[in-house]
Parts: sequence; C-alpha cells; structure tokens
Amino acid sequence: MSSSGESPSSPQERRASVWYRPMTSRAGDGTHRVSTPLELLFDLCFVVAVGQAGAELHHALIEGHVGGGVLNFVLVFFAIWWGWLNFSWFASAFDTDDVPYRIATLIQIAGGLVVAAGVSQAFAGDFTVIVIGYVLMRLSMVSQWLRAAYTDRVHRQTALRYAAGIAVVQVLWILRLTLPHSWALPSFFVLVLAEFAVPMFAENAAATPWHAHHIAERYGLFTLIVLGESVLGATTAIKEGMADGDHIGSLATLACSGLLIVFSMWWLYFDQPGHARISGGGLPALASWGYGHFLIFASAAAVGTGLEVAVDHDTHVGHLAALPSGMATTVPVAVYLLSVWLLHIGPTNECRPIAIGFPVAAVLVVAASFTPAPIPVTAVLAVALVATTVIATRPVQKRR
Repeated sequence: MSSSGESPSSPQERRASVWYRPMTSRAGDGTHRVSTPLELLFDLCFVVAVGQAGAELHHALIEGHVGGGVLNFVLVFFAIWWGWLNFSWFASAFDTDDVPYRIATLIQIAGGLVVAAGVSQAFAGDFTVIVIGYVLMRLSMVSQWLRAAYTDRVHRQTALRYAAGIAVVQVLWILRLTLPHSWALPSFFVLVLAEFAVPMFAENAAATPWHAHHIAERYGLFTLIVLGESVLGATTAIKEGMADGDHIGSLATLACSGLLIVFSMWWLYFDQPGHARISGGGLPALASWGYGHFLIFASAAAVGTGLEVAVDHDTHVGHLAALPSGMATTVPVAVYLLSVWLLHIGPTNECRPIAIGFPVAAVLVVAASFTPAPIPVTAVLAVALVATTVIATRPVQKRR
C-alpha cells in the first residue's frame, strides 16, 4: 500500500490512515515508487475498452469500411487513452490509497467500462454512451483535484485550475451531443484541443510532481497489456480459422509470424529505459513523450486487429483485398516502430545503427505490404531490427 507521508506508528494510526490520508503531493524523487494493485486493476479494466475498439475496427475492415473504421477507432481510443493518462499522472503526484481515493478511482474504472460498452454504438455513429462513460471518468477526476486543492496548499491553484478546466470541458462534451451530425467531427477535434489546453493552463500555476520511474513503469505496463490483448485477439482468430481443418499451413505460418512480430515489439520498446528519456526534461519534451504514446498504444492495439484481418483473408472471410489486408498489419507495425524510435531512441542517438535502423525498418515494413507474404516479411524485418539492436549495443571487450 502506498503512502504519501511517514508510516503511522501505532495500529490505530495505521487503521485510520487506511480510511483517510491528507492528499498532499508526493516527492518526485522518492525511491521504491512502483505501481499499486489499484493501478493494475485500472489498466486491466481499461484494456477491456481497448479490446472492444479493436474488435469493432476488425469488423469495419473486413466489411471494407477502412476509412470510417480507422477514424472511429482513433476517436474511441482517444477517450480510453486520455482517461488512462490523466489518472496515471495524477496518481504519480497525489496517490493516497485511502478509502476516498479508492472509491473515486473505482468510479473512473466504472466510467471506462461504460466507454467499453458504448464502442459498438460509436462505430455506428452514436457516441452517447461513450460520452456518458467519459464524463463519468472525468468528473471523478474533478473530485480528486478538488480534494488535492483542499489539502495541498502548494499546488492549490494548480488543482483548482485542473478541476475547473476539466468540468467546463465535460459540459461541452455533453452539449456536443446536441449538435448537427455535420458538426460532429470538427467539434470533436476542438474539444480534444480544449482537453489538451487544461494541463497547460493548470501546470502554468505550479508544476505538479511526478516520479520518472513510476511514470515509465505505468506506460510500460499499459503497453504490455495492450500487446497481450493483441495476442489474445489474433490467437482467437487463428483458433477459429483452424476449426474447419482447412488452411492449416498458411495459418500456422501466420501464427508464427504474428508471434515474432509481437515479441519484437515488446523487445524494442523495453530495450531502452523509459525513465531515462523523461528524467530532467522540460515540459515540451515531457508532453511529447507522454502524449506521443497515444501512437504506441493505438498501433499496438491495431496490430492485433491487423493479424485478425490477415486470418480472415487467408480463410477467405470478409471483403478486403490482399493489399489492404496486409496493410492492416504492416501500417500499425510501421507506426509503432517510428513512435518507439522518436520517443525511446531518438533520431540523434549515438548508436547510429539503431538510430537509422528503426526508420529504415518502418519503411521496409510498409513496402512489405506489396509482397505476396506481407506478415512473414514483416516478422523477418522486426526480428532483424531486434538483432541489430542487440549486436549494436553489445559490450566491446578490450584486447589485452
């Protein structure tokens, strides 16, 4: 159980602290700051919504609705990702793990599950349930910021700005439901910008603390869970494809290729310590790292969908041609590689084979879409990039 202060000395004080702890900011340089069981539950419940978004994207793609499916996936994924991101950074600064904090977080989880329940309707054009779940998440976040404002004098103005800004934007999300359909997409992006503006406005008062190792672990764990969801979706699709006893050879090849792709994605993300990229960085660098993970999370989820589409193509299910079927996997893999390169590696990385290898591999992965076997070729390229990173970073032994 995490604590925001010194450990209580008596059993009575320990029991009282479970019920309530003053919500004051945690030290950003403290040791042994790891994810709590509540944070892990938060991630596991939110990945349910990720899985629903991936399933609906899969359905849209095999029906040939590529543009609309991808757009709806991005819109839905924003609601999931923004709710997760705001909770994670707040927890890094103000986690008390007492009863009020737990209840507020469980309400946020409930909102995330409501979002998951509304994904199907959202892909059909009705975002009402998504907005209900999203607003529930965000209003629970308002209560957390108000509590922080009440007990943390140093960050009171920042907390009040967060609470006010979030509350105003939620009213606008609700009002957006009344707008004509032609205004739906423009108004969405306007409100996304409004959501982004709230942290900029609030942090300008007094920056909230955060723990680099904790934040890097939170992002890494969510990446891991999303990759696991991709494996689950692809495995289920391959299992269903093999049920009739046909296409065993092609599906076995696809299964091995998909596994190598996901293994490589895991390796490449965790090969470089995430906290090293954000420690000591300014707000612009921190925002680009934190917000840029939208592409990592979304592309990791989309890879699983792409593998499912590839199974459908090999088993002659759906209406998608060979080229877009392959691109359903290759494009997300390429986006993932470029995102990891920009956020974890850096174009100016002193290890030139790695700095150059990531973008080159991403381009070759997209080019693999035009080959007869895009998924196996992508797997070979991903493994080759892993091998490049291993060889390029191996310790050089000095000759005696």
